[in-house]
Amino acid sequence: MSLRRRTVEVLVAAGLLGTAFAPPAVAGEGPGRAVPLRVATYNIHAGAGMDDVFDLDRQAAELRSLDADVIGLQEVDAHWGTRSEWRDLAAELAERLDMRVSFAPVYSLDPETPGAPRREFGVAVLSRYRIVSAENHEITRLSTQVPDPVPAPAPGFGEVVVRVKGLPVHVYVTHLDYRADPSVRTAQVADTRRIMAEDRARGRQRVRQILLGDFNAAPSAPELAPLWRELTDAEPGGPTYPAQDPVQRIDYVAVSKDSVRVRDAAVAETLASDHRPVVADLLLRR
Repeated sequence: MSLRRRTVEVLVAAGLLGTAFAPPAVAGEGPGRAVPLRVATYNIHAGAGMDDVFDLDRQAAELRSLDADVIGLQEVDAHWGTRSEWRDLAAELAERLDMRVSFAPVYSLDPETPGAPRREFGVAVLSRYRIVSAENHEITRLSTQVPDPVPAPAPGFGEVVVRVKGLPVHVYVTHLDYRADPSVRTAQVADTRRIMAEDRARGRQRVRQILLGDFNAAPSAPELAPLWRELTDAEPGGPTYPAQDPVQRIDYVAVSKDSVRVRDAAVAETLASDHRPVVADLLLRR
């Protein structure tokens, strides 16, 4: 059973949705012409659940249940502090799920104890497929680690290229600014589009692109509108934040319009973080 169908059946049982539901058909795609890929995005809240209790076992179990081939993670600690027991969350989750990992820190600070690992916080990609290349791009940010910050380029926009049954796929993971003022998000969207356009321009053939992340804005937000010129929102059909009684959809799977099709998408119901994950079944065009 697909995650979208499972979510819809819950709504039907509650009398919130009619029974005439079927996943959207994908015209012109067949087993020989497209490659399936399941992806997910999850803001893991530095390993803490809606109850603010750090529990990586709980999050690993939730991620395993999604059965995704590629996962984008946000708010990922690596030896950051006591809140996550000084652990490397991306590496631990990758090991538990038997996946490859690429971590892209937003912040990389000197350790509190000489000789200890650097204190890092950022985003990550987990992948069942081989990661061919990885890059940590800079986009505009307003730092939370310095007094009186001003918008400036900073890392933390992760990109990997994975090879899925012979097809190269560019996967990006991002966490856009959380402030009510949209000006930084507006700049970040412009940076994101520029980086993704550069990848398309370098590609000799069809470039498959998937953007995963916490955008901290609703789908109709004006600052996100430019993204939808090149990308399709997977539209999972439900809010993602806060995890308990969610009212906003701020977590996204978005794909390039000409090379990736969305077959199904859903929001998974869990309190393992303060966000709910989004999972989507995609078809990669050859």
